[in-house]
Amino acid sequence: MFGAAFLIGLSGAMMPGPVLVATINRSARMGFKAGPLIVLGHAIIEASLIAAIVLGLGDALERKAVVNPILVFGGGMLVFMGAQIVNEIRLGKVTLPEGPDEVDTGERESILRPVLDGIVTSGSNPYWMVWWATIGLALIYKASELGGLGVPVFYSGHILSDLVWYSIVSAGIAVGTRHMSDLIYRLVLGGCSLFLIGLGLLFASQGITALLA
Repeated sequence: MFGAAFLIGLSGAMMPGPVLVATINRSARMGFKAGPLIVLGHAIIEASLIAAIVLGLGDALERKAVVNPILVFGGGMLVFMGAQIVNEIRLGKVTLPEGPDEVDTGERESILRPVLDGIVTSGSNPYWMVWWATIGLALIYKASELGGLGVPVFYSGHILSDLVWYSIVSAGIAVGTRHMSDLIYRLVLGGCSLFLIGLGLLFASQGITALLA
């Protein structure tokens, strides 16, 4: 179960999404530590959701009357987040730290920001909720059949896949920013923000179409 959860979780973690965008953004500003901190926020909200599913939320997540509003709301949140990044780029507020000292001290007071990023980007992603309502729900039921340790073992394997992948991404971004100009950084982040907006519009349109059908 641990190995299956790790491999399945890794396949999901490697798909581009809001958490990846947050990791790229924060890692460029804070360095490697941003990745594990974002995963910590992601882990907090996933642990809460798994607990809710075990306590009975799973049945509600299988209903279209619940899923479709989630698609609309979550899609709207992704569009808002992407638009915020575009606006910051337009106003010239997005710049890379000038060196290691700025990375270490400039973000010291906002150490909780990447944790909050992990919570918000996960919770606002409709795909994340739909994944747990389908694949994740089936895996939790299967893990629960293995006894009291089944779900904790599943969760451990699943969250480890996120930690491994986003730590690799964060390390790569942290090293890459030493050779990256502000212009390239803004172009990369701008592309990521447009991806968020497009993904949000897709989810929202699917939810609205289903609600109006």
